[in-house]
Amino acid sequence: MTSLFSLVLAAILGLLAGASAIGFVLQRGATEPGSVATVQNLNARIRSWWIMVAVFGGAILLGDTATVILFAFLSFMALREFWTLTPSRRGDHLALFLSFFVVLPLHYVLLGTEWYGLFAIFIPVYAFLILPAVATLTGDVNEFLARTARVQWGLMLTVYSISHAPALLMLETGTPSALLLVYLVVVVQLSDVFQYVWGKLLGKHRFSPNISPSKTIEGLVGGGASAILVGTLLYRLTPFSPLQAAAISTVIVVAGFFGGFVLSAIKRDLNAKDWGYVIEGHGGVLDRLDSITFAAPLFFHIVRYWFTT
Repeated sequence: MTSLFSLVLAAILGLLAGASAIGFVLQRGATEPGSVATVQNLNARIRSWWIMVAVFGGAILLGDTATVILFAFLSFMALREFWTLTPSRRGDHLALFLSFFVVLPLHYVLLGTEWYGLFAIFIPVYAFLILPAVATLTGDVNEFLARTARVQWGLMLTVYSISHAPALLMLETGTPSALLLVYLVVVVQLSDVFQYVWGKLLGKHRFSPNISPSKTIEGLVGGGASAILVGTLLYRLTPFSPLQAAAISTVIVVAGFFGGFVLSAIKRDLNAKDWGYVIEGHGGVLDRLDSITFAAPLFFHIVRYWFTT
């Protein structure tokens, strides 16, 4: 695992070094206000990527426990961002407290101890039944259905869905399970990066201005195809054949796109541009993990049902 991961990490660091050099050259040549702002945003994104790669790579090298703790922290931050923007009432406070300090940590303990059976149903069965029941004790019935749906949807997106990424560590496929997580994250995140790059270079036709004004058809097609190509070339990180890697990376890219698209629709409904401001140039943690919310569960179950030994 170490040698393969080192090669992938070296390639990513090489890309970042090249991107940093390009950003430096572009910044020196930018003169118009519009181009200056674009280059500044690009360089801010690149700086953040250096930090994110260092944190994720360090967690992988430290082992499974560190990786699970990292994702538990990311889920906590994402859930916090979700509820910072989402309106709530006093009657929601107990359910929210339990979501943050009981449901989330217990869910990740189940993951860390590899208790798959309870991990798979704890949130969508037990938490989904218990939290509304607890909320009724406050006696607040104003918009109760909508409030309950927000509690459940927030948990599903930021905790349950995201946790399926580190859940890959519990799978036995004949290849190091950490490499499956690396594969998922690389394909999903490169898809986002490539969509941004292709959109800036060739984007002319908006895909859905009401939901995501910056997304273009050219960016989606070019970025998706580029990420699928990378996912195919990285098949040695997985138990997949090259053809299987191409098909599965296609699923990851499409699911990742709709994850980001759905989260963008929620942001527009909440009249927000970003989920937060923690990551320079990217917004919040949930802005960076929105693609993971849809891609991780699909990838996990594809691998579990078809490729586990």
